[in-house]
Amino acid sequence: MTGVADAMNGADVLIVGAGPTGLTLACDLARGGIAVRIIEGRPGPHHESRGKGLQVGSLDFFEELGVAGEVRAKGREDVVLRKYFDGEPVKDTLVSGGLLVGQWQVEETLRDRLGELGVRVEYGSRLAGITQDADGVRAELEDGAVIRAGYLAGCDGGHSTTRELLAIPFEGNGEREPAMVLGDVRAPGLSREFWHQWFTSDGGGILLCPMPGTDTFQLQAPPETGEGGEALPPSLESFQRLFDRHARMPGIRLADPTWLSSWRVNVRMATRMREGRAFLAGDAAHVHPIAGGLGMNTGIQDAAALGRTLAAVLSGTDGEEALDGYQAERLPVAAELLADTARRYERVLAAVREPGRGTEAGLE
Repeated sequence: MTGVADAMNGADVLIVGAGPTGLTLACDLARGGIAVRIIEGRPGPHHESRGKGLQVGSLDFFEELGVAGEVRAKGREDVVLRKYFDGEPVKDTLVSGGLLVGQWQVEETLRDRLGELGVRVEYGSRLAGITQDADGVRAELEDGAVIRAGYLAGCDGGHSTTRELLAIPFEGNGEREPAMVLGDVRAPGLSREFWHQWFTSDGGGILLCPMPGTDTFQLQAPPETGEGGEALPPSLESFQRLFDRHARMPGIRLADPTWLSSWRVNVRMATRMREGRAFLAGDAAHVHPIAGGLGMNTGIQDAAALGRTLAAVLSGTDGEEALDGYQAERLPVAAELLADTARRYERVLAAVREPGRGTEAGLE
């Protein structure tokens, strides 16, 4: 090792953001004996389903980290999509090959593994400034604390403070109005054996996906609109009206929302993923349509590549010139990801207008 952590009383690598990308990177580095600190602006862990699918490649890397078994135990491998059209069931489609699991459960598992490796997430720690020199990075926090590290990894999401502080452009385009409202709700009386997908001939619809290990469903639907055509904010009352309109099951009353959110179409990527000793990974480097469920998985792949690069340099196996390899590997992947998910999203929008078709079009 370089001795950075001892010399600076800080870390070899400071990770900003404790979502799946940051936690994966932290586990990967810590298991190799690299001194890691990981900070997170939120006051504590969340309990939201958010990104809910792990692909085979992510699970393979989780095997290396020693967490695949626990994640699989929390999730569900085979999911039946039950399609309805204008209120009538028309088709069941089996989807397999990945894992349906809540993002909070993935993060919980990674946090537990990180704790076994002697590292804890430092919640309530917000990044406020970054300066660099030939020896490392100086990170200033909002509370005035300073952390010195050899390298810094910004894994802090689409609104990345790290990216803004590094003045890295985030190019692309996005919609101003939400395309979807989301939430975690209970739906007593609705079968949990299916991911229910109701679509209607007017192009509307609503989806309720049973989240394993919970009694909740993740809800997805185009938002209601107000008198002026503006999207209305998500709420339990709005969710119920959308459900009644599209599902047409008067006996089902949605309840106990634990997460309410909106999603906008954004197709953007950072112009670079490295600035000196600082790097970007996951949504901090690229955001894209949700079709195909690639977001969390691509962040995990970024973390695997960045961890491999940093470990090689910190161990002395490679010189610092090898740091360029991370961006060279992952930036083209991000560019293709944006194009691919945009195509998938268009396929889903077209598919839902056909009886018996639905979100699986994004997997094709």
